[in-house]
Amino acid sequence: MSQATTFKILEDIAKDLSGNEINFPTFLDITFQVRSALKDPNLNVEQLAKLVGAEPLMSAKIIRMANSAALNPSGREIADVKSAIVRVGMEAVRTVSFAVAMEQLLQSKQMQPFEAISQRLWVHTSHVAALCRVLARKIAKINGDEAMFTGLVHDLGVFYLMSRAAHFPELVADKAELHSLLVGWHDNIGHALLSALGSPEGVLQAVQEHEQDRDIIELKSLSDVLYVANKIANRTSSWRDPELDGQVDTSVLDTIFDADTLAEIIEESEEEVQSLKAALGG
Repeated sequence: MSQATTFKILEDIAKDLSGNEINFPTFLDITFQVRSALKDPNLNVEQLAKLVGAEPLMSAKIIRMANSAALNPSGREIADVKSAIVRVGMEAVRTVSFAVAMEQLLQSKQMQPFEAISQRLWVHTSHVAALCRVLARKIAKINGDEAMFTGLVHDLGVFYLMSRAAHFPELVADKAELHSLLVGWHDNIGHALLSALGSPEGVLQAVQEHEQDRDIIELKSLSDVLYVANKIANRTSSWRDPELDGQVDTSVLDTIFDADTLAEIIEESEEEVQSLKAALGG
């Protein structure tokens, strides 16, 4: 019965995402508002601060991020939303809107059956987001804010699939089938959702490719950064059920970095990673 349910969920999602008018899940409401606001070329900091200020969770996260060690090396505290946005930049507001949406979903009543996966997923997500920013800036020399956003949304498909599966008790009860659905479809579903939300092509490609094993000699692209950040995070904070998934293969890291270099990167970035994880709520 669970396989038939899986097929029905995927069929329903395909219909939703192929229509002209997409009904976005309720948990993405705040993200949709921010996305619409950021599309306005005349948007100023005051207007964005007003939108963010109306959402207490978002306000708190923006201020926390602005005061994190990663973005506040001077240690000068900021307490208001407008100053926080000026410090972190408008791009970070988009990232935080997704962080709020995902956290609200995971804490909702409908997600209680997935509590164990949800906790692992949120830790993994915030870890990858923070690692993406560090690797992008220190190694790949590409936009760290876009990389952090990509890391935060790379498993959006898992969040969305769980929100749909919650309505099917027989699938919730079948751990193996549920795990198979999440692992097998989250990258494509996430790509489709982000595409419908108008995300940049580089982000879409990175999300779609983040589970595709490949050889990487050096980090150059956003897709490479996400792939490697995901591998590093999987060593200590994978969301997948170890009983159903076995050992996560992270051997590709050995072809990019020697052991000392990798250890050095992780050690150097530890404070930044931890401060960003804390700011995002992981």
